[in-house]
Amino acid sequence: MAHSLVKVWIHAIFATKDRTSLIKDTFEAQLHTHIKEKLERELDCKVRIINGTEDHIHVLFLLSPNSTLKDIFQNIKGESSHWINQSDFMNYKFAWQTGYGAFSVSESMLKRVEKYIANQKEHHKKMTYQEEVDLFIKKYGLKIINRYAEAHR
Repeated sequence: MAHSLVKVWIHAIFATKDRTSLIKDTFEAQLHTHIKEKLERELDCKVRIINGTEDHIHVLFLLSPNSTLKDIFQNIKGESSHWINQSDFMNYKFAWQTGYGAFSVSESMLKRVEKYIANQKEHHKKMTYQEEVDLFIKKYGLKIINRYAEAHR
């Protein structure tokens, strides 16, 4: 094949440092727009939806064949936390937690995942972020990668 053909949808999840309620209603929409623009303009990742709560964000995006997930998360999280801190949205330092979740989504499940992301605020009235993470771990048979702990065994 002379050309590379890639179409991988990613359901991304990342949380604030220590899962603290740092994302306030006063700047949440601006943050989502900022992340979307960064993903699309600079990382060539088409965004379908972004939503979340005060302590985490979900993003459904099309993975660019020119970037690794690690690079995308490092870029988005680092740049957006810097942007928040420079924007004086709050009187304390904003930071994202180190890890992230990234799950591939088939074309047949896109609308379902999009609806799940759109309903985050309602969803989290019944379930905490940690309960959501635990559910993902159980449902998908995931193993948490903790490189710091592995390096210090």
